[in-house]
Amino acid sequence: MTNKKPKTTHDPVNSPPHYQLPNEAIDLIRRELTDLEFQGYCKGNILKYVCRASQKNGAEDWEKALKYMEFLKALGDD
Repeated sequence: MTNKKPKTTHDPVNSPPHYQLPNEAIDLIRRELTDLEFQGYCKGNILKYVCRASQKNGAEDWEKALKYMEFLKALGDD
């Protein structure tokens, strides 16, 4: 019988390894900011990822921008 570790998948959009703390960094940020501050944070990240997508990480940056759009949608931002 072999003791194989479960295969972990690399997910730089939803769970980047460099942000793994006891809690996800985004959860801490969300908890510490007001709704309005968090909206600004999300909008800034959307702009960042959209602007750099063609020069840096391509599809990964587009996915990250979409993830921040999902956070805004959850807040009811139009």
